[in-house]
Order: sequence, then structure tokens, then C-alpha cells
Amino acid sequence: MMFPMKILLATDGSAEAGRAAQMAVEFSERLDSELHVVHVAPVPSAYSVPESLVCDPEFYERMRDFAGRESRVRLDEEVMKVGSMGEVAGAHARVGRPDVEILRLAEKLGVGLIVVGSRGLGPIRRALMGSVSDSVVRHAHCPVLVVRSATRDEDVPVRRAERRARV
Repeated sequence: MMFPMKILLATDGSAEAGRAAQMAVEFSERLDSELHVVHVAPVPSAYSVPESLVCDPEFYERMRDFAGRESRVRLDEEVMKVGSMGEVAGAHARVGRPDVEILRLAEKLGVGLIVVGSRGLGPIRRALMGSVSDSVVRHAHCPVLVVRSATRDEDVPVRRAERRARV
């Protein structure tokens, strides 16, 4: 028998995060482990707003406050969904860069497994935009379970070839 551990589910409300939630609940029940849920609201970059707003010293704090309220609302929605599948031991709303905040919370809680969804952006979009799940996998202190969507654009040619092979 494995010993109980803490599991951290990072969710953004996407369909992939929903699949990750199902897996996280199943793991927490089978391993008799605590399940914690985190939602991170990103703060807009200073580079994405007009210069006049960047010069306003209170702008960044107002944006963080707004993002914090938004994160709490989204987290509450996700905890309701996850709670309908299983027990949630802790809910954590964060503001900042999602990968950094997920990893920071995982270290703080001492989790033994991080569960994240992945949209499967594809190599070009991932190179340009980065991937939260890729960064979490590369920098985590513990194992990370990346749950992909049920249907991915990259898999379409493979599925077509499999159908032709069966005919």
C-alpha cells in the first residue's frame, strides 16, 4: 500500500483541466490522499497596455486586485465541479505567472503529485507562447501528470490512417 500524499490539481476551467480533475480525484481516492485545487489568474504584462497606464503607480496594484478577485471566482466554480466528483482538502487562488505560482504552491504544500491539463498547442505555438504544463514538468520537485484532451488536432491524421487500415 502506498502512503497518503498531497495532490495538487492546477485548473484553468478548460476541457483539458476537467479531464485532469477527473484523474486527480481518482488518484486521490485510490491513494487516500488530500486533493488541493489551484487556479492562477495571470496579471497583464506592462508591455500589453498603453504607456500612460504603465506610468500610473497604482495601475499594477489595481490589476492585481482585479485578477485576485477573478481568480477566487473561477476557483470557487472549479472547486464546485471537482467537489461533485470527490473531496477537496484545500482551494488556493493565486495571481501571477501560472507555472511559477503552481510550482511555488506545490513546494509550500509539500505535494507528491501535480496534475495539470494540456491543450496540446503544437510545436510552433508552444515555442512562441510557452506552455504552462511544459514549464511545470521541467521545474517541479515531484512527479507531474499531464492530461491531454480526448481529441487533439495533431492526432487527426493518425486516426484517419487507423480507420483506413481497419477497412
